[in-house]
Amino acid sequence: MSRPLAEVVERALSLSRADDCIVIGSQSSTANVRWANNTSTTNGLSIGTALHVVSVLGGRVGSIGITSPTLENLESVVRRSEEACDGRPEAEDAMPLLPGDGAPAGWTEPTAAPGIGVFATLAPALGDAFRRAAGDDILLFGYAEHATSTTWLATSTGMRRRHTHHDGRLEINAKTPDFARSCWVGLTSPTFADVDVDALYDHLAERLGWTATTVDLPADHYDVLLEPSAVADMLYYLYVSSSAREAEEGRTVFSRPDSGTRIGEQLYPASVNIHSDPAEPGIQVMPFVLASSSSSFASVFDNGLAVGRTQWVRDGVLEALVSTRHWAAISGGEPHPYVDNLVLDSPSGADLAAMIAATTTPTLLVTCFWYIRDVDPQTLLLTGLTRDGVYLVEDGKVQGAVNNFRFNMSPVDMLARVVEMGATGPALPREFGDYFRNARVPPLRVQRFNMSSVSQAT
Repeated sequence: MSRPLAEVVERALSLSRADDCIVIGSQSSTANVRWANNTSTTNGLSIGTALHVVSVLGGRVGSIGITSPTLENLESVVRRSEEACDGRPEAEDAMPLLPGDGAPAGWTEPTAAPGIGVFATLAPALGDAFRRAAGDDILLFGYAEHATSTTWLATSTGMRRRHTHHDGRLEINAKTPDFARSCWVGLTSPTFADVDVDALYDHLAERLGWTATTVDLPADHYDVLLEPSAVADMLYYLYVSSSAREAEEGRTVFSRPDSGTRIGEQLYPASVNIHSDPAEPGIQVMPFVLASSSSSFASVFDNGLAVGRTQWVRDGVLEALVSTRHWAAISGGEPHPYVDNLVLDSPSGADLAAMIAATTTPTLLVTCFWYIRDVDPQTLLLTGLTRDGVYLVEDGKVQGAVNNFRFNMSPVDMLARVVEMGATGPALPREFGDYFRNARVPPLRVQRFNMSSVSQAT
């Protein structure tokens, strides 16, 4: 595709014969580097272009998406989206498309992505870490990825929106040469300019040192210190389970037993406050709704709707659930679009080291979770495994590494059992990092976390 994508989007819109039409174009550039056994193994750069055409005919919706659109195949895509309306029922979320206010500044400007050069400072720093690891008899494995994506939205009612997003993630595993002991660290960064690899290596070397002593513990309910990665994974699952419609239909943990939702109910301690904001520093995201298909979380008829700060939980009280314009009109509330970031505010400035030092009774320090699955959506009971770091903390210090566990816990119950929060900061959800990287959460001290069985996973 040699044409600017903004021009292709406009051309597709001009070809439409539908009552209404929505065209979404996106260009992405993803650079990555991978390493194993203290040696870089691969690096790469991938570039992609995609186009979605959503047609509305007689209240019915048809959507077709393709990669690598060309001027030659453009009309075919538009016609197929119109044909896809045939035989379908009228969309239950049908609403008038939002009116437009013209193209924003920079609508037709070309995109610029940093490419593999985004790792210009990371790569030599990793080389230094590899040399340190070899001297310490440690093996490093890992992966870094940086993505830039630009999106164009155009509708037949004149809506024009454009957004460019940058994000990146870095994950490093450290292992002993016999692979018997391991630990992990992960972070997010939109530029990689702020990544301190030396500090990350020091962190990993300290964790491997903790594993020199091992402690076998049985399944039980334990007080735990959850590192931010583990907190972010649990909160992500909570967030994507917060549809207002599903709650009102009695299908989620946020449904009242009789009818309606639990909005207005005190679910957590008063210290718990959760919000999303597309302008949140360090984790800025798209400030408008973008949907190529409808669900209980988003509607194609809301495309272009401005997204602002939303307080989901205030002082422990559930204040809002994700809702479309259609569902808000039915339920009599305000629409609250999904925002692609999440913040758990903390009143504390304490870091994890201070929380460990203040721990006097036996407590498990949990680094991260993996293989998280839901057991019961109506209670949001989740199960999953610990991985790459469970430690016993007592008398103000780490006593040694503990075996892995399978857990059974609802993130709603987890937040209800919070007795201490550390300092809020950026966190990479390890399990869901492929989909969601825009979290700012603190480490948490949680009472009676259910470690339901011992796991042999390593």
